[in-house]
Amino acid sequence: MITLHRLNGQEISVNAELIESIEAAPDTVITLVTGNRYVVKDPVDEVIAKIVEFKQKVVERTGRPTQSWEHLKK
Repeated sequence: MITLHRLNGQEISVNAELIESIEAAPDTVITLVTGNRYVVKDPVDEVIAKIVEFKQKVVERTGRPTQSWEHLKK
């Protein structure tokens, strides 16, 4: 889960694994695979940074090495 802020300042936790798209229109709109949409104050780049941080923590806790995709570039 990542914590974001609605336009009224209220915190909301969103399951980062369910995020389908993030757009700036001009507020940040997050659409989940479920079809739910959330408008938040957090800028797109900050939301992406929170998602990356969340996923890095998941990898660290599972003890799995990060995936290398270099072999697919051939």
